[in-house]
Amino acid sequence: AEHIENWDETFTMTQSIIDPLFLADASMAGFVHGEEVSMTELLYGAVLPSGAEATEALAIVTAGSEEAFAALMNEKAQELGLKDTHFVDASGLHDENHYTTLSDMAIIMQAALDNPHCREVLTSVNHTSPATTQNPEGVAMINKFLYRIGQYELGDAVVEGAKTGF
Repeated sequence: AEHIENWDETFTMTQSIIDPLFLADASMAGFVHGEEVSMTELLYGAVLPSGAEATEALAIVTAGSEEAFAALMNEKAQELGLKDTHFVDASGLHDENHYTTLSDMAIIMQAALDNPHCREVLTSVNHTSPATTQNPEGVAMINKFLYRIGQYELGDAVVEGAKTGF
């Protein structure tokens, strides 16, 4: 989010992004080939349903490639003082060199919540993207964790935001 200057800028989704992720059984937001998706909608797609096509699109827009984006993620991890975290891709698909710890993840979540765009998305239970030719009703997205936890009494605990996934 720190590298996005224009949240209304759009990215045209491609089949070359979607196909390998589909074959890898990655979670998808539901954006399709030829669909023009704004940076805001890509962020919702990356966070709420853990859409790998959205994370890859964001990586391409912000860094030029997923590999370059992983390098930015690792730089940010160092900046945050993380000692047990290393990223190799934007989606979190399994790779033995892609890892973190619970304490490092808590620091990452706090840093994300400190960013206004990320906070808005991370605290949303559901969201529907604007209609497009490819998705005339928009893409309906839900944060399953926030949806499920909203059904329970938490006492004094407060859940501000959440991100599911790997």
